[in-house]
Parts: sequence; structure tokens; C-alpha cells
Amino acid sequence: MTRIVLLTDRAWPDDAIERAIIEVAGFTLASGPPIAGTAAEIEALVQAHEPAAIMTCWAPVSATAIAAPRSLKIIARLGVGLDNIDVNAATARGAVVTNVPDYCVEEVSDHAVGMLLAWARGLVSFDRSVKSGDWAPASARLHRVRDLTVGIFGLGRIGSLTAHKLAAFGVRLIAHNRRALPRLDIAVEAVTFEALLEQSDVLIIHAPLTQETRHRFGSHTFTRMKPGALLINLSRGPIVDNAALIEALDGGRLGGAALDVVDGEPTPPATVVEREDVIVTPHIGFSSGASLAELRRRAAEDVVRVLRGEAPLHPCNSPT
Repeated sequence: MTRIVLLTDRAWPDDAIERAIIEVAGFTLASGPPIAGTAAEIEALVQAHEPAAIMTCWAPVSATAIAAPRSLKIIARLGVGLDNIDVNAATARGAVVTNVPDYCVEEVSDHAVGMLLAWARGLVSFDRSVKSGDWAPASARLHRVRDLTVGIFGLGRIGSLTAHKLAAFGVRLIAHNRRALPRLDIAVEAVTFEALLEQSDVLIIHAPLTQETRHRFGSHTFTRMKPGALLINLSRGPIVDNAALIEALDGGRLGGAALDVVDGEPTPPATVVEREDVIVTPHIGFSSGASLAELRRRAAEDVVRVLRGEAPLHPCNSPT
């Protein structure tokens, strides 16, 4: 009997790349709806298909879903973060969890630089005002990028490349990591979290969502940030407390926010996204034609490896 690979959801129009790789290898691809379902809907899909492998983009893969198939070998995340997968349940079940940790490093770092430039040079705000009928160059309160201190929270693959790109603008770079900073061929100063908040004119979040980082940026942190600073979040929405962010913006503590991710997405609160001092994109920092093709191919190839009894290239757990 042909083993089934269940694709729970996707952030692209079709499943052609995944299907070609899975079915050429002799397995069957079953695709769920493109839009990610609820945990209960995914559990029902798993019950219906009895997959040997689950590929998931945004859909929640719960302990109940993981326990249902008789022979589940792998859960492959079509992305980097694992916060939508119950990794502990997969490990206990004996299923390997994989991701594609470096497919969109260029795109996300480009997005971070673009958001910084859009804020510093007023690109979004002045585009909006001109289109609404205003032509008011005297109202500009812009920044010389070279004079900025840019702080990076999470200097991993993406944060390091963001730092390299920003170094070309001559900014001062500081960073805070849980571990020692990686060795780079540019000047990046390691600072405490408190110093990161106090010194950054622009603070970029490039950290994963964990119990430690959930709401790490809340009222207790915003009160420590440099007045007028810009907060950029390209990681996960729940790292930032929406209510505290609104309070910091209303109170003038922050000069603005640029968010590719918002807690509550894909229907984030209007109180955040409709603000004039917030730039928002719909979680597309990872996206380009090249990055999506690479992501889909590499995730599917790791599924094939595991189903053939081989080791995956990017395991994220050690199944028992």
C-alpha cells in the first residue's frame, strides 16, 4: 500500500512542486485546503488520510493529530518556526520533526532593511499623504540612516545577514543573544537586553517564539526603550504585546512600529494595523519566487529521505 503524505495547508497557489517530488519517489500526496484549518480540522484530515508524513505550513499540528496515524514517521514544517507543531508529542511518538531553517534568510533580512528605510525616510507615510491630496515637504521629520544605532534582538542566520546589510549604511550595530554573538566580519557590539532597549534608535526582532520570548516586548520593556525609537518585528507576532505596543505609541514612547507579523494574524486587531504610525505587511518577509521554490523542494525532499529510512538534513528533535 502506498504511503500517504498529507499537506495540511500552503501559502502558494498549488502543490505542484511537492506533488512532483513526493509522487516520483513512489508516495501519494494528499492536499488539504490551502487556508490553514483549526486544530480540530487538521485532526480530522489526519484521521481521514492516515498519513505516514505530515507537511504543514501554518496549520496547527496537535498532540491529538500526531497520535492518530498508525505509522507517522515525520512532520515537516514548510518554514522555520515550530510553534504550530507539538514537538514534544512528536518526539514521544517517535516521529522526526524537520524544518528548512535557512531558505529565506536573504528575503527576511531585505525586508528588515526595507522597513527601516521606509520609516527613516518617510516612504510609506508620505506616499499615503500625497495620495490623499497633501503636498507638505515642510512637515518632514526624517532621519539620516548613518546616524542611527540599530539593535538586533536575535543575531542568528537572519539577524547576522541583516547586520551585514545595514553595516553598509554606516550605522552603529548592537545586538543581544541568549548565547554569545557569532563571529562576524563587521562591528557588532554585544549588549545586555536592557542596553539594547535603552540605546537602539531602531530595534529589530529576529528571535524565535518561545515561552521566554512570548510578550518579551510589553509594557515593562517599552518603558525602557529610547524615546522615539522604531520597533521592527519580523519573527512572530506574540513576541510583541499588542496592548502594550498601542500604549507606547499613544504615549509617544515609540516613534513607530514596522510589523510583518502581528499577534492575532491572519485577522490582526484593527487597533494595531490601522494606525498611521505603524507599517504593516501580511507576513510576507519570507516570500520570493526563489525562496518559496527552495522551501517547498527542500521540505519535500526531507520527507522522502525519512520515508526511505534515511536521516533528514534538518532534524529539529531526537525521537525516542
